[in-house]
Amino acid sequence: MAHEVRKQRPIAVDLFAGAGGMTLGFEQAGFDVLASVEIDPIHCATHEFNFPFCSVLCKSVVDTTGQEIRDRSEIGDREIDAVICGSPCQGFSLIGKRVFDDPRNSLVFHFHRLVLELQPKFFVMENVRGITVGEHKQILTTLIDEFKIHGYQVEENYQVLNAAHYGVPQSRERLFLIGVRGDIKLPKYPQPITKQALPNNSTSKNLSVLPDGPTVWEAIGDLPEAEKYSELLERDWVIAEYSKPSNYALTLRGISTLADDYSYEREFDSRILSSSLRTKHSIETINRFADTTQGEREPISRFHKLHPAGVCNTLRAGTDMHKGSFTSPRPIHPSTPRCITVREAARLHSYPDWFRFHVTKWHGFRQVGNSVPPLLAKAVAAEIIRSLNISLCKPSVRYELGVQKLLQLNMSQATQYYQRNC
Repeated sequence: MAHEVRKQRPIAVDLFAGAGGMTLGFEQAGFDVLASVEIDPIHCATHEFNFPFCSVLCKSVVDTTGQEIRDRSEIGDREIDAVICGSPCQGFSLIGKRVFDDPRNSLVFHFHRLVLELQPKFFVMENVRGITVGEHKQILTTLIDEFKIHGYQVEENYQVLNAAHYGVPQSRERLFLIGVRGDIKLPKYPQPITKQALPNNSTSKNLSVLPDGPTVWEAIGDLPEAEKYSELLERDWVIAEYSKPSNYALTLRGISTLADDYSYEREFDSRILSSSLRTKHSIETINRFADTTQGEREPISRFHKLHPAGVCNTLRAGTDMHKGSFTSPRPIHPSTPRCITVREAARLHSYPDWFRFHVTKWHGFRQVGNSVPPLLAKAVAAEIIRSLNISLCKPSVRYELGVQKLLQLNMSQATQYYQRNC
């Protein structure tokens, strides 16, 4: 039954898939993402848990071929509508050292190779805006030229999109590069649908008539206070009492659905507060956090205290284990003197509550911070759906999520799991 319904939807492949923010956004727009490629086994396990119908290839794109993607998924010889990619951005980041020969920068050319091997109708590449600046711009120019040589049109007037303009309560700017086969018309970039909520409101003229997007408090204010549950010192979930939700929270809790959300429903217990392992702060830290003004940085940690009427600053991932396993600065909760939980970060990133992350805070925050906000990915994907001229209907299939064990594996266990299952 599920296969029959999915067959009517356009299909996509997600490269550098991470935990699945881009996958989810494209699913919400009406795509079936039938294959994902991701090198990090912890991310692969989380992706497998949340997308039970997607084949996860746990390996580097460097060692992956288009034929292997087809053979190891339901795609087979079917035509692929879109190849999507949020490639590693550290080499391009304006925050990092911007080393021109950073080996991670060459990974975008493996994205190029796999697009040519898979021959999708469309491709979408997301990256930090740093790739558009200075010497790294040459990498982007070369990539565009290579696609054009091989018959793909690319929107050379590429755009940096801010998630806050697409219903996400977070100011997060990312480049989106869109290309299409020569026989198809280029899609447009999505028009903003919201403007940044105060106090960091955008003053751009073309946004002045749009409604404010959801605020920090509208995103997280209905969530149970983690500090009230001692169980969350030992595990990342508890059955808890929620408060009255905003319209934004209503959709993330699954109480209501957006008219243009074509994702598959997931079976989950809405009473459960998940991804909410508590942080044990010292009394000194708690006092410093309490004394910090909303919307300002705490002087010693330099953590940003969220303003309830504003949007979140860009959530970052920190570094992986090969670069020292540093945790990124986590925002301070607007009313409780503590850092936000992974679930609160997920709400600020537009992930629904059924979406689960690794049980540890470090991996969970890394998974959120590394990912494309689903609602931003959905806005881009919806423009591709329009170009495909497809009429969609909401699917009737509901999916069970994967086994909990997938979210509890450490790195060596996850590595062994995917070595056995390759």
